[in-house]
Amino acid sequence: MKRQVLVVGLGRFGASVATTLFNQGHEVMAIDQHDQRVQDVMSQVTYAVQADATNEAALRELGAANFDLAVVAAGTDIQSSLLSTVLLQRMGLQEVVARAQNEIHGLTLEKIGAHRIIYPEKEAGERLAHNISFPDVVDYMELGPGYGLSKFTVPPSAIGKTLEEADLGAGSSSGLTVLVIQRGNDVTLTPDRFERIQEGDILVVTGSDEQLERFEAPGNND
Repeated sequence: MKRQVLVVGLGRFGASVATTLFNQGHEVMAIDQHDQRVQDVMSQVTYAVQADATNEAALRELGAANFDLAVVAAGTDIQSSLLSTVLLQRMGLQEVVARAQNEIHGLTLEKIGAHRIIYPEKEAGERLAHNISFPDVVDYMELGPGYGLSKFTVPPSAIGKTLEEADLGAGSSSGLTVLVIQRGNDVTLTPDRFERIQEGDILVVTGSDEQLERFEAPGNND
């Protein structure tokens, strides 16, 4: 579903959000107080405007209240982040997503009405830590403490085996569940246990960090 999205703050994070949403087909208005940041994304979003998102009159003049969703991407200027979030929430937007620098910032955003809080620095740090701990993991999303979705390249010892033989089938002792196999441009959802693993396959699995560590241990699939 294509949406109308307002992105407030065009630092590296905000600019990335705005241009990616636009490339996905959404209508995006991106605003920032700094003219150069606005100029940098001018051709990569629907509208790019130099404006003060802490000024209610400016937001109303831009029609902010008519957007489906707002992303308050400014994180370092906490005062501006909080004020922009309050104003957008008060205008009645269906969803206000706000970036937080830390837990206190996040709790404050939640108290003043942000519908969703994101911690990009924290999440990036967690992904890096998992990539270091588990070299085959190319991406990671935490679902709970010590438990998440892992996207990893299969170890050489698993190539040519079925998921069941590689201890990745339903009810396997590894405890990991394969949700997706990505093979080039082809994607197989919820593959059965007889699916044979090929060189270059990327698996998306769910399980605990401990289970993933045991599966990646040398010799586990020999």
